[in-house]
Amino acid sequence: MIEMKVAGIALDAVTRSPIVLLKDSSERRALPIYIGQDQAKAIISALEKQRSPRPLTHDLFVNLLETWNMMLDRVIIHSLQDNTFYAILCVRQGEAKKEIDARPSDAIAIALRTDSPIWVMEEVVADASIPVDRDADEEERRAFRDFVSNIRPEDFTQHRGYKTGGEAQ
Repeated sequence: MIEMKVAGIALDAVTRSPIVLLKDSSERRALPIYIGQDQAKAIISALEKQRSPRPLTHDLFVNLLETWNMMLDRVIIHSLQDNTFYAILCVRQGEAKKEIDARPSDAIAIALRTDSPIWVMEEVVADASIPVDRDADEEERRAFRDFVSNIRPEDFTQHRGYKTGGEAQ
């Protein structure tokens, strides 16, 4: 799993639909997730630490967690099926732990309100992320190709305590 942070909300240039953008800690990969207008407002208000005079839905959920002495340990975006992301809330009350199915947008809005980490399964990142720093990615590929092109058989045998020809040292 890869821990990600909310980088912000963007609008799709064509559809004008809101997108929540998650970034990994190296800021090399971004995961765009299309969300609804209401969820975008809820995420923005959490990012900007705005408080509503009356609790909105995500605030109500956080109030319930606090009232029942429950903690949101983390959010996990665990799969992507037919262009739909799936997430769970990992909730703890004392020693009891439960996983609650949630839309990623709601899970993110709640995680922001509780300062809980957001984790994404590696396969989801691999399938749906977009590169942020293409120059760094290309440099990494170039360095790997240089490394591979300079590998010799002796490099493997000498470091394992074997001489070439398979004799033990």
